[in-house]
Amino acid sequence: MTRYPRDMQGYGPTPPDAQWPGGAKIAVQLVLNYEEGGENNILHGDAASEAFLSEIVGAAQWPGQRHANMESIYEYGARAGFWRLHRLMKDLPVTVYGVATALARSPVQVAAMIEAGWEMATHGLKWIEHKDMAEDAERAAIAEAIRLHTEVTGQAPRGFYCGRSSENTLRLAAETGQFAYVADAYADDLPYWMEVGDRDQLTVPYTLDANDMRFATPQGFNAGAQFFDYLKASFDALYREGVEGAPKMLSVGLHCRLIGRPGRVEALRQFIEYAQSHEGVWFATREQIADHWAATHPHQRRARPSQLDRETFVAEYGSIFEHSPWIAEGAHALELGAGHDTAVGLHNALARIFRSASDAQRLGVLQAHPDLAGKLAQAKRLTAESSSEQAAAGLDALTDEERETFTQLNDHYVEKHGFPFIIAVRDHDKAGILAAFKRRIDNDRDTEFAEACRQVERIAQLRLKDLLP
Repeated sequence: MTRYPRDMQGYGPTPPDAQWPGGAKIAVQLVLNYEEGGENNILHGDAASEAFLSEIVGAAQWPGQRHANMESIYEYGARAGFWRLHRLMKDLPVTVYGVATALARSPVQVAAMIEAGWEMATHGLKWIEHKDMAEDAERAAIAEAIRLHTEVTGQAPRGFYCGRSSENTLRLAAETGQFAYVADAYADDLPYWMEVGDRDQLTVPYTLDANDMRFATPQGFNAGAQFFDYLKASFDALYREGVEGAPKMLSVGLHCRLIGRPGRVEALRQFIEYAQSHEGVWFATREQIADHWAATHPHQRRARPSQLDRETFVAEYGSIFEHSPWIAEGAHALELGAGHDTAVGLHNALARIFRSASDAQRLGVLQAHPDLAGKLAQAKRLTAESSSEQAAAGLDALTDEERETFTQLNDHYVEKHGFPFIIAVRDHDKAGILAAFKRRIDNDRDTEFAEACRQVERIAQLRLKDLLP
């Protein structure tokens, strides 16, 4: 079966209430990436020098050579930028994304991080690309990153962010069972769960927009004021959403060699002070956010339509369109994904099959529907769905006069149009159904055929909403 692996659905139109501690309107999360000493360098056994996130516009790797200018830019981050940021943020909850080999080469900075009480998450073994790395090699690198990080800091990391990841990175990190959260995603403003085999792995998504890396990218920030303005606007939008009842998380990405420069650090100071001036702001580490989310919104596995085999799928959803399991069979053969695991999404897949069917096939679906309050209902031979729907509208408790009226209308309608009168009874009461019956009975067949098809789709939608979120 064809299945789309990406999740384009997420939380949809109604994200969960984060319930941040103290009723906070927003969670602000500061990340300090510590990569200095872990970047590409032939001294580190790499094939070429670094070319990523520096002051050198258009930098390229130098194969087999050291790049003195590039090295000194990274050294600035460790020697000067880090300490400037440490003085600014030492009393705040901060998450460090620490490249293990970089931390090993900076014991004094690591001591300062630990003394400040900062969370020490792993940023991988080396600050290099992983996209072309063999799966076994990347698995081994993650294991070594955990081992070295634990050796250097005295505690195993509970958070993971690679940054220069491969298509395997998230899965491999989750498979270790080590991490309370992984962060190699930018897909949401709230944490979310993903299922990796038998493991439920929490993702606390990161950011590339509210990130000082844009000082080193084309069309990025070229002045500290731009960074502050962007952070302020991001904060204001999310804070407003929190006030309106939908609190979110704002991640801010920082690098010692970038925001640690004198011409930029004041923008960060201004933002921190601006955020602190508001009530209901929770400054937190990513570990704190992950632990809160796991406790407040634990993952609950459920059967997902897109993951069911054909037989189970048809058994579950074959009666959504009355007595027409072929529609479910056709839907199962489509390219389904997470977007089809909701009532709205699965309805779209089923409706596609119904809409693309021939007129004769769709007529068969219409003719499979029972008369309203007809003989089948009286004989209790309706499907469970139809019985429940008709009963909810009071069609199972008609007076003799009402039953006679429905019988006459049914007979007249079928004789004229060739299929039963169909209406989503759950959208109406008994009087409304009768009024619609009388109003529609004189329509021409084409008009009524189109309306009946719309009503069939509406009935299916309501049935699915009883089964799926």
